[in-house]
Amino acid sequence: MTQTVSILGINGRFGQESAKAFVAAGWRVIGMGRDNRAQLEGVQFMKGDASDPEQLRAAVADADVVVNGLNLPYDKWENGRAEAQLERVLGVLKGTGKTLMFPGNIYNYGAKQHVISPDTPQQPEKEKGRIRKRMEEQLQRASGEGLQVLIVRLADFFAPHAVQTNFDLMLLRRIRSGVIQYVGDLSRKHSWAYLPDVGRVFVALAEKRHAFARFRTFHYSGHFVSGHEMIGAIQAALPVRARVKPFPLGMLRVVGMFVPIVRAVMEMIYLWEEPHQLVDPELDTLLGAGFKTPFGEAVRKTVTSYLPEKGRMAVRSRLAA
Repeated sequence: MTQTVSILGINGRFGQESAKAFVAAGWRVIGMGRDNRAQLEGVQFMKGDASDPEQLRAAVADADVVVNGLNLPYDKWENGRAEAQLERVLGVLKGTGKTLMFPGNIYNYGAKQHVISPDTPQQPEKEKGRIRKRMEEQLQRASGEGLQVLIVRLADFFAPHAVQTNFDLMLLRRIRSGVIQYVGDLSRKHSWAYLPDVGRVFVALAEKRHAFARFRTFHYSGHFVSGHEMIGAIQAALPVRARVKPFPLGMLRVVGMFVPIVRAVMEMIYLWEEPHQLVDPELDTLLGAGFKTPFGEAVRKTVTSYLPEKGRMAVRSRLAA
């Protein structure tokens, strides 16, 4: 029997890649958004506004699994707004027996908590981390009210054509000028999550959901690599070698004095100043060896998607040689 998943926030980068993975796995996929901007093959689009409980209820009515891809603008989380958005979703799901899947992040942990497992105590460093911690507490409470909740903690996203990520906004901001920029020490490691793989993680867990408790958190390890490794993988994907320069954090600090969203980004810059590694041996075993797209391949597919057609053709020619 075909299973149904509803993805709230279908137009976001996470929502789109999750939808593609569920479609590929043979699920019926419903995607809710304000408009059908993504226009994904195999997805039944449902127009809806996440601020309207009745529209949310209609979007999840047929679902066995609901994936929450909703996210407020980065500078709009405070004053209870993020918790209120989540509570509207929980309000229509409590008592339904459905499974809600929620993408977590590393914000819940402190700067010096370098190795982070599902059992690591949450000690948020900044207000955004405290918000995310409160949201996960909401989720845990809701799991006792006729709802299963699976949280999948993820690192920084990257994927072909994805925009508004640290990968395209920081590392590749000047790539068309032949410049790669990196934040901080190139020898320090940083955690990354390749979104097409993330989508497949959500499918794998959704298909095994009946084996899990009513509330469960998983940590997807992704790729934990140094700046040198990342720069090397980017260079290998380019038709012509780029110059490497430090990202101008000083400029951002000045801009942040006047632009709220930039100020919000700078608040979390400590995540680039310390190495944070997500670990979860149980999830690794469940996914199996060879699950992840190889790091170099994932970076190559992502980098080439941002190049002009001439650059993409040069990369294809070099790979075919």
